[in-house]
Amino acid sequence: MNDPAWLHGTSAFTTVRTRRGAPLLWPEHLARLRHTCAFLGLPDPDPDLPPPDPHAWGLLRVTVTEGGTFASHRPLMPGPRPNGGVTVRLTNVQVHPQLGAHKTGNYFPYRLAAQQAAPAFEGLLLDAHGQVVDGSRTSPLLELDGQLIVPAGGLPSVTRAAFLRGLPHATRPVHAAELTRVTRAWVCGSGVGVVPVARLEGLSGKYPARDLGVQWPDTTDPALVWPGG
Repeated sequence: MNDPAWLHGTSAFTTVRTRRGAPLLWPEHLARLRHTCAFLGLPDPDPDLPPPDPHAWGLLRVTVTEGGTFASHRPLMPGPRPNGGVTVRLTNVQVHPQLGAHKTGNYFPYRLAAQQAAPAFEGLLLDAHGQVVDGSRTSPLLELDGQLIVPAGGLPSVTRAAFLRGLPHATRPVHAAELTRVTRAWVCGSGVGVVPVARLEGLSGKYPARDLGVQWPDTTDPALVWPGG
């Protein structure tokens, strides 16, 4: 336990979806992990990992500490697909101003956001300027004024980037007040794919919760669909 990874969360990690033992979008995950390791002064991640177990759907966690690269793999079984979309709640939890763009062992803000958002599927985190930047376990994608918007300031989501490949979109700061104008939204992550948001809660007191149009992505890409769906 007397190790910076345990004592202070000095580690970098990524979670990679697997399909029958094949890691999906691994080059993109590895590039992001390398960037975070360089930022934290950690060793370069080992790109050659032991073959994962051939689960139908799995989640591979790759963690880098001062002691090297470690991997764990488990079946990915999130349950039935939420066909009607999911509920997302805006929280008042803020990301770390330097670490918000990285996936590190300093994960406490995201756990607090998930607790505050429960029983909603996801909780959104802010920065110090009241801008929406990230989710507790996924990354948001918003439709504002007919345009797909990636909120600036959070983790550069590999799943979201794969979904947006070839689609017109913009990355910019999104203040929490703008959520009242969102027409559609999705949350994106290795564990769930790309999931439409049916309801936005936790908005400013003078604004009620918003029901949104639900549209599942028209794709069979195993990196983007609901696992098992």
